[in-house]
Amino acid sequence: MLKSLHSPRGMVTAPHHAASQAGLAVLRDGGNAVEAMVAMASTIAVVYPHMNTIGGDGFWLVSDPRKGVFAIDACGRSGSDATMAFYKERGCEAIPARGPLAANTVAGAISGWMAALESVEGRLPVSRLLADAAWYARNGTPVTANQVSYTAKFQQELEGQPGFAKTYLTDGKPHSAGSLQRFPALASTLERLASVGLDDFYRGEIGAANASELAALGSPVRLEDLRAHRAQVVKPLSSTCTGWWKRRSRRSSCATGTSAIPP
Repeated sequence: MLKSLHSPRGMVTAPHHAASQAGLAVLRDGGNAVEAMVAMASTIAVVYPHMNTIGGDGFWLVSDPRKGVFAIDACGRSGSDATMAFYKERGCEAIPARGPLAANTVAGAISGWMAALESVEGRLPVSRLLADAAWYARNGTPVTANQVSYTAKFQQELEGQPGFAKTYLTDGKPHSAGSLQRFPALASTLERLASVGLDDFYRGEIGAANASELAALGSPVRLEDLRAHRAQVVKPLSSTCTGWWKRRSRRSSCATGTSAIPP
């Protein structure tokens, strides 16, 4: 018989145990659910990279005892050069599914972390929230069997893309399950964000470096697109239905497949 789990000291869940451990550690260090979420979101981008990265987007649903329920839309907007003319000039009848021309929106995930942390009263520094993610990126994390499976499944269409083979293949094959993989460039990015703040990803040195690389590869995303991007706090869609039940209001949050409830 299935039973609901209860924990008086807080609860988190994520698709990878290392991300769950990172979130729970933040709760036990006195952080709130949103801070635990940032710790998990950053860690999952390292330990489960075939499913989540800091180059993606994010969508949050937060329940706060003072503010009620609110949502965060951290979906990156299209690049300023992502026009029909841009693609026609490059001989495209449709937007490619892979490659630099497909990278036509700003990466919104980190802006969601920023908006979430700004929306609640934080307790811990960003450096603490990113500590686990930076450690795994610098020192290594074991490759999961799921990553091996997905890498093999999409290898043919991805191995020619810039940086893919160097990062995810060993001698032309997916890293073996259980082997240690390191992401030094991602580690440096996370360490800088921990040091100077998350806004650097859009309006600082990291933003400028990303924009330069995107331009060199042919993406329609420009520096001004990164600088202009900000996540939005919005009212979530809702509906009334029968059979609902009440519970004591507590701050909780969920995003990108992970969730956290504080003690």
